[in-house]
Amino acid sequence: MTIYWLRAGEMGMVGVKADALEASFEAIERETDEVAALREEVAALKGRIEAPVVRPVLSGAKAESSAFVDGYLRKGLEAGVELKAMVGTSDAAGGYAVPEEIDAAIDKALTAISPIRAIANVVKVGSAGYRKLVTTGGTPSGWVSEVAARPETATPSFVEIAPPFGELYANPAASQAMLDDAAFDVEAWLASEIATEFARAEGAAFVGGDGVNKPKGFLSSPTSALGDATRPFGTVQFLTSGAAGGFAANNPQDRLIDLVQALRPPYRQGAVFVMNSATAARIRKFKTSDGAFLWQPGLVANQPDTLLGYPVVEAEDMPDVAADSLSIAFGNFRAGYLIAERTETQILRDPFTHKPFVHFYATKRVGGQVANSEAIKLMKFSA
Repeated sequence: MTIYWLRAGEMGMVGVKADALEASFEAIERETDEVAALREEVAALKGRIEAPVVRPVLSGAKAESSAFVDGYLRKGLEAGVELKAMVGTSDAAGGYAVPEEIDAAIDKALTAISPIRAIANVVKVGSAGYRKLVTTGGTPSGWVSEVAARPETATPSFVEIAPPFGELYANPAASQAMLDDAAFDVEAWLASEIATEFARAEGAAFVGGDGVNKPKGFLSSPTSALGDATRPFGTVQFLTSGAAGGFAANNPQDRLIDLVQALRPPYRQGAVFVMNSATAARIRKFKTSDGAFLWQPGLVANQPDTLLGYPVVEAEDMPDVAADSLSIAFGNFRAGYLIAERTETQILRDPFTHKPFVHFYATKRVGGQVANSEAIKLMKFSA
């Protein structure tokens, strides 16, 4: 073992060092106390900041749970809770307040929408009007020998097509309370209703519109019994059915064959029959001499019914069979009828004009006209 001896002076130095170390510990303790006090102040300040502000409950906010909700409804504790009888069988005793399931969708009777838009030529325009040039007759040509002179040939003739335009509009209104309280989406429902009604209105105009602030339908175009070679351009040819207000008594299908053959071969590619359901019901009963039906139903999904090998499009805006009615159309509508529209349907939500009602102002600008009268043929029910 090794023993160290300290002299008196050295003991004094040890005592001084111990006092300095103890003083440093005391300083650290004081700093620790100050930090703790500072932390307490910060926590108190944070508690005051996070304290809920007392203000009126906003719409849609959840109010504080009451003792009834927390005690009885959530935990089943009946102590201190006053209970009253409420039944749904008596309206006055609470039956009015019993929730009832409301269907979120509104059923509606389906309306027949004209399919002319699906078979016609539709173009988008960026201005209020539209012009289209159609050439008639093409560019003449001729035969010459190898060294013969080449005389000038005639130039083709042009016809300008300017379909009349019209603006569809609707301006229904719904109260703000209805929009807030209804279980279904009223705005989406109104938008769907407007779009459906616009499609129905424009479909009727494409067939029989008079062209005054609306499209001019193909049935409103001038008609003539003359052929393509002698008939003025813009006049649609018609063929008679053989009897006033109906088909001929003998071989009525022959008139349909004549209608098909009246359309020149270049236009038959993509041609369709257009008629309403009542007219189609008559034709579906036609048979050939060997008992076969002229009408062939589409047995494959998404395949249309055919008549004499051509698709049949049922448009309820076509007139019923009557005396001198133009109830059947046959032609290539992609080449024969032009639809020009400026934009899609626009719907503006207006909650300011007529408070407390919200208006849904919808507009659509569309025009239409026969572009090539040689591409469409009509059947007139006359002798």
